[in-house]
Amino acid sequence: MSSLLAALGTPETKKKLAWGIPLALVALVAVVLLAQWYRASDAGAAFLAQYPGETALPAGAPEGFPAWLNFQHFLNAFFIVLIIRTGWLVRTTQRPAAYWTRNDKGLLRTKGEPKKISLDLWLHLSLDFLWALNGVIFIVLLFVTGQWMRLVPTSWEVIPNAWSAAIQYASLNWPHENGWVNYNSLQQLAYFLIVFVAAPLATLTGVRMSNAWPGPKAAISKVYPLPVARAIHYPVMIFFVLFVIAHVTLVLTTGALRNLNHMYASNNGDSWLGFGLFAGSLVLTVVAWILAKPAFLQPVATITGKVTRQ
Repeated sequence: MSSLLAALGTPETKKKLAWGIPLALVALVAVVLLAQWYRASDAGAAFLAQYPGETALPAGAPEGFPAWLNFQHFLNAFFIVLIIRTGWLVRTTQRPAAYWTRNDKGLLRTKGEPKKISLDLWLHLSLDFLWALNGVIFIVLLFVTGQWMRLVPTSWEVIPNAWSAAIQYASLNWPHENGWVNYNSLQQLAYFLIVFVAAPLATLTGVRMSNAWPGPKAAISKVYPLPVARAIHYPVMIFFVLFVIAHVTLVLTTGALRNLNHMYASNNGDSWLGFGLFAGSLVLTVVAWILAKPAFLQPVATITGKVTRQ
């Protein structure tokens, strides 16, 4: 957090924010007015009548959210928040507080000497592994249970319907929300991109940037150069950040209690159960954020390596 505040406090960043925030607000107002004008036009009304904003699911698609999906959603959110935090620290910290060197013993041995990395990078890579493992389990369960039908587009009509949903959101007259039964097409495309495009890209580029990848002289390193991975990895992180902001905003503004019950309590009601579970997950995430410091990480990191100050 201190590194983030330091970066935001630089004169260059302040100058960009001084110009960027007003321009972004002007652009946002312009988009809203343009969307409202289009909806009021004959062409816009005809388009929205033809494409209401969602497509029918395949026959046999499940309804609702099972408990395993709720738990997977919590784990995914938990890991993503910490991965973004540690990734930012790795990118911005010039003098790490501690370093970690892997023990070259047991089953995991390498020909060369293990490389020393910052403790922030060790935590980032450890979280990446757990997040990727969770993602593999999630995708397997999606296809085993049929939940994939809610995420994977099966008709090209998802494109105009997603555009229709986007117009409805932009005009501040939002599309009908019934996520328990079916996502609107913009939601479906966004979730599909997160699960089946952005997450694999983040994983593949992260592996390429890690010390586990073969050296620069290896043939595979020439086919998949490090600069390519770096050029992709950071924009993917920005995409995740923007998705999280939009996702949380819509969850809280389109029927918060019902949405939180969908995501955390496996029911379609308006009780406070989902909110309570969500609040508990926030507490756990905040505690993990606070504990992600060298003093607390060192005992865990020493299980698999040596922690030093230099």
